[in-house]
Order: sequence, then structure tokens, then C-alpha cells
Amino acid sequence: MTERADDNRVRIFDTTLRDGEQSPGISLNKGEKLEIAHQLAKLGVDVIEAGFPISSPGDFESVEAIAREVHGPVICGLARTGFQDIDAAWNAVKDSERPRIHTFISTSDIHIEHQLQTTREDVKGQARAAVAHAKQYTDDVEFSPMDATRSEIEYTAEVIQIALEEGATTINVPDTVGYTTPDEYRAMWEELYRLVPELAKVVTSVHCHDDLGLAVANSMSGVTAGCRQIECAMNGLGERAGNASLEEVVMLMRTREATLGWWTEVNTREIARTSRLVTRLTGYAVQPNKAIVGRNAFAHESGIHQDGVLKERTTYEIMDATSIGLEANSIVLGKHSGRHALRKALEELGYEVDGAGLNAAFKRFKEVADKKKTVTALDLEAIVSDEMRQAPQAYALETFEVEASNSRTPFARVTVRRPDGGIASGEFTGDGPIDAFFSALNAATGHDAKLREYHVSAVTAGRDALGEVTVLLELDGKTSTGTGVATDILEASGRAYLRALANALAGSPVAEAEHHTDLAARELTP
Repeated sequence: MTERADDNRVRIFDTTLRDGEQSPGISLNKGEKLEIAHQLAKLGVDVIEAGFPISSPGDFESVEAIAREVHGPVICGLARTGFQDIDAAWNAVKDSERPRIHTFISTSDIHIEHQLQTTREDVKGQARAAVAHAKQYTDDVEFSPMDATRSEIEYTAEVIQIALEEGATTINVPDTVGYTTPDEYRAMWEELYRLVPELAKVVTSVHCHDDLGLAVANSMSGVTAGCRQIECAMNGLGERAGNASLEEVVMLMRTREATLGWWTEVNTREIARTSRLVTRLTGYAVQPNKAIVGRNAFAHESGIHQDGVLKERTTYEIMDATSIGLEANSIVLGKHSGRHALRKALEELGYEVDGAGLNAAFKRFKEVADKKKTVTALDLEAIVSDEMRQAPQAYALETFEVEASNSRTPFARVTVRRPDGGIASGEFTGDGPIDAFFSALNAATGHDAKLREYHVSAVTAGRDALGEVTVLLELDGKTSTGTGVATDILEASGRAYLRALANALAGSPVAEAEHHTDLAARELTP
């Protein structure tokens, strides 16, 4: 390969923990966000947008912990133009080795009139004051004119010029509502470079939403126009239809580097592991035919395709599965494997587990190994991730009985350990075994949660595969997700339901003011 030109390096700005977490039903705790952030650092992203610190005390604490404990990437906090937002963002990221403040304000007339309820002149004043205030804290300041693709371009250029005058070092021009097309987006950038020559002296960035399915295409059009930072999320997570998928933009540039010339510093062999981790912790499953990380991405059903691949892989595969870390599971343990073997296997998978954590993982491993002939790398990932999600102050499934047949009404009886350590029981009938089971859990916990979605998948192939269940439920108007893993689908379902319930309770009316200090802080985002 010819020597890479540094000016063709594209920075990867990951917003899984900020824009991705704003997806409906996702509610990550501090430990889960830290786990994802550490994996993103292993993945080699350039910037981690760790959250929106002003939005809640919990988000502030999570960003602060990531800034202190995650090394390598720039750690970025999002802020509106208000000084309280910017102060909160700085206080959250200030302990990072490489802190960044990302501030934004809308430039489209529809947002200025209806959402901000102000004027164009006021927006310019807010942009100037915000960037200047952020520069008092750090040299690394990013500015975004929100909803730029629906804004008058001359006015957007004026606001960008102001941000540059006050010292912004990265200018991100987002397609906030996924409205533009690749040709339009490229033309917009080319005109902005003409109207604001100083843009050539800073890093320019794209942030595209996928409402029309064009997020990746639009992002690459921005790069074609000269941008060298892509804001994206693992598995394409994000508000509404999501963001540009990190794995897609990265593998596009890797696979077609000889033609395109652009490259990133992402360690692509960590892509599959990162995708699986994000899937398990968010409860957002990846569709089977999802590019790069879907389970069908390297599968061939057609006889013609199978024949070609067997003779020569490149006949139908443009990427090597090993390039994203999808090599065949070489780690296989059996029921006689001990703690040392488990620890070594987990270390090979990138998990550092010791003490009580190792004991808990070993106990779950033995439970699974007694029911499966072999435990693979994917099984181990699922087990460890499942154990890490078990919060000490959450509901835990103790026992359950479910009776069902086609000649009698399904019935379930459960016992649950409450957060205070006490035991509660419940029993109920239902339209089916799962309905009866979840109704019994409601009776035991005293909460009337309503099931909205229920998904079952297998971690690996085979009749003895671990089952992974994801549920989406609603409680007091708030939706939340939960995931559970077990060899028994009912046990996995109970774990998932109770975790979703715990997540919903974390955002109950009493906690809502704490979890979302300002709802607009989560809604008004690039």
C-alpha cells in the first residue's frame, strides 16, 4: 500500500453514548456507559461524545467518570449555548487528558421561530458568547449550527464565521433531521468553504441522521467536499431513524481505500465485539441483514453464492470477516474448565475480571456449562455482559413456575428479591405463558408495567444455545428496555423484564426531574 497522506485521515467522532443513548427506551447507567467507553477506546475512535452533562445528574456523573477513567480518545461533552450548559460540560470533562466542549444552536428559521422563539440576531449573539465562554476553559471547542441543511446558507455561513472568530477549532454542520441528499450536502459544503475561507484552517465535521436512509451516503459526500471528521454511532443508534453507522463508514473507507484515499485509525478487528456489547447493553437488536455487523453479513444462502465462496472467498465477499473480529470462535470451554481457564479466556476477549466479578462470572459459567456441551467465546461475552448488568439494588428473579397447555389457561407463579433484600411473590394467569409470567412479575413487584415489544434470539447456533431476550415495556408513560441471557428462555425473559422495569423506575415521576433536569436539553440536539 502506498504511504497514507495525513490530510486524508478521517477522524471518527463517536456519539453512541450521547445521541445513541437518546434512542427511545435506552437508559444506560454509569457502569454500562463506562464499559462502552472503554471498548470505544479499544476500537480506536478519535473522539467520544460521552453525554450531555446538563441534562441530568446521572449523565454528568457518567461523563465525569469517562473523562477520568478512559484514556486515548478526546472526551467531549455537549452543551447548548447557555453558560450553565457550558459550565456543566466543562466540569464533567475537565479531568480528561484531552477534553472538548461541543456547543450548538439552531440556524434554521423553523427552529429559530418555533423552537427557540427568538431572532437571527439573537442566535448570532448566543453563538459568539458560547464559543468565547467555552474557550476560557479549553482550546478544543466544537461548534454546530443545528438543522443547517434546512437553513439559509448565507446566514449559516455568518454564524460559522462568528464561531471561528471566537476560536472554534472544529465546525460541524449537521443534517439534523436527515433531510438532505448527497449531492445537496456536498454542494452545501463547497459553498460554505467559498463563503467562509477560514473553514480550510480548522477541522470540518459531518453529522447526518438516517431519516431517509442516506446518513452514510451524506457523510461520505461531506468527506468528498473536504470534511475530515465523521460523527457517527455504533450500530447506527440515534434519535428517530438513527445516525450514520460507525461500522459502515469505517469499513467503506477501509475496503475502498485504494480508490477513495481516505483512512481512519480505527482498529476494525474490534468492530464486531463493540457492536455486540452495544447491542446487549442498550437492548437494541441489530437486524439480521444489517451491513457489516448483521448476522447475515457474511452468510450465503444461494447455492451459486455458496459454490463461489467455497472455491474463492472474494467471488462474493468484498471484506474478510476477520477484519472486523468475526473469526471463528477459537475459545471453547467445557464444564470441567476452572477459574484460571475462564479468566484466561475472558482476558483474550478483552475482559479484565477478578475477585467478586470473577466469582460471579464463574458461577454463571458453571450453570451454563452444565447445560451446554461447550461454551464458546460468544457465550462467554453474553454471560459476562449479563452479569455486569445485574445492578445490586435492582429486582432479581428468585424462582418461577409456568404452566401452559392448549387445554387450560396459562398460569405463572414467581418469587422476586426486592431492592431492599426482601422476598415478594406473585401469581397470575394470562393469554399465554409469557403473558402470565410477566403479569406475575408485575404482581410481585407491585408495578403495572405494560409489555410493548418482546424479542428472542440465540447467542450461538444449536439446540443448546443460550437464549437472549430483549423486552421493551412502558411504565407511567416511560418506555425502557432490558435484556437477559440464560439457557432457559423463561429465565432470560424474567431477567430482561425485571431489568427493563428497573430502568423504567429510574425515570419514574419522582426520579424524572433528576434524570432529565431539562427535557429540552435532550430534544434540542444536532
